[in-house]
Amino acid sequence: MAKKVTSRVGDNGQRVAVEDPATERAKAKDRITPRLKESPPAKPPEEPAKRRHDMWEQSLRQLEDTASRIKLDQDTHVMLRHCKRTLEVSVPVRMDDGRIEVFNGYRVHHNQYRGPAKGGLRYHPEVSMDEVKALAMLMTWKCALMNIPYGGAKGGVVCDPRTMSEHELEALTRRFTSEIMIIIGPDKDIPAPDMGTNAQVMAWMYDTYSMTTGHAVPQIVTGKPVSLGGSLGRIEATGRGVSYVVAAIAQEKGLNVKDLRVAIQGSGNVGSNAAKALHEMGAKIVGISDVNGGISAPDGIDPFRLFAQLGPKDSVQGYPGTQNVSNEELLELDCDILIPAAIGGVITERNAKNIRAKVIVEAANGPTTNEADQILMERNITVVPDILANAGGVTVSYFEWVQGIQYYFWELDEINTRLHKVMNKAFNATWALSRRERVPMRTAAMMIAVSRVAEAAKSLGLFP
Repeated sequence: MAKKVTSRVGDNGQRVAVEDPATERAKAKDRITPRLKESPPAKPPEEPAKRRHDMWEQSLRQLEDTASRIKLDQDTHVMLRHCKRTLEVSVPVRMDDGRIEVFNGYRVHHNQYRGPAKGGLRYHPEVSMDEVKALAMLMTWKCALMNIPYGGAKGGVVCDPRTMSEHELEALTRRFTSEIMIIIGPDKDIPAPDMGTNAQVMAWMYDTYSMTTGHAVPQIVTGKPVSLGGSLGRIEATGRGVSYVVAAIAQEKGLNVKDLRVAIQGSGNVGSNAAKALHEMGAKIVGISDVNGGISAPDGIDPFRLFAQLGPKDSVQGYPGTQNVSNEELLELDCDILIPAAIGGVITERNAKNIRAKVIVEAANGPTTNEADQILMERNITVVPDILANAGGVTVSYFEWVQGIQYYFWELDEINTRLHKVMNKAFNATWALSRRERVPMRTAAMMIAVSRVAEAAKSLGLFP
């Protein structure tokens, strides 16, 4: 009897052949939410995320510290501590085996003083409301720091996309889109890809929204395929932006980019594209990892060859000429630049004292806890914060939104030139304030961002 085969969406947005979903889920049953009648309810999804670190509490503490430094008035501080609106939805999906599974979904608007809400959508088993609120707040600061006319938003669905078929992911996306349509729109809230989502997911969101409204609305999402009005360079934008920041901080530190030894935790869209861009600049990638673990090579790894040989589900571990390391060990590799590009809360007070990099460039959202920040500062390790380092994605998303409104699209070299200019301007402002006030770069970036949002709040006043 022939093996039944179907397809799914891989990390690169392409369809790949796999065994039928029922068989695959059976093989990965320890990673799948069990059916209610077969086992007791799983623990609430918030628990694993809270064990990593509480991103919402960390975000509030960062805001409080910034408010005291810039002497923010109490009324504005109180308003910025709260999200404008939060939405939690149930997302029922008929799975390929015929049963209905209900997923929890979230969409949060933190602030809209400077423009429509903007933020990614992530599919991950550990998504929680507090995490999404924290990421929405980070988006507010990120857009303000880059001087982009957006407020902050974020969304997520508690699921494991690696164990779902393409049909299941499409059904999940379309139903989730229909549930959050009451708060999204091209002038209200514009979603984009994030962890576990990609251009194909954005295409399904675009189509669902357009079918419901009765006409095409390409500006409803960014990060969609170029064939549907997506921007050239959007897929690589976050990783390319990271490389621009690495080059800028290297120059300020008196380091030659071609002599840099770089370790990258995470080889998804951001990590892989950062590795490629830095390799093209002449830097040496001495370590890189994925969810299963990592590899190291003192003489360097060619990321183009590495990723060309890997399938959508293959691990980097075992790559010829390298040594296997754990994700924890990768963070402690001997290198000049460490780039955490995976999940939040990986650099903590437990391992901060073991970091050997001269500079940490945060490509992930919230990878460093407040306690670790203090240790790194005492050790004179420079941290380029996430709201600056990984802002290339939202910057080119803004370019895509503008192109969609104008129905006029730019060439790739123009997009990359504009991105470089925006990233460098934000970096230079942050670096200058950091030196002038003698504060860490994270503090300087927050001071700039919160000041801009506070200025907008003052100009708007309070309705009614």
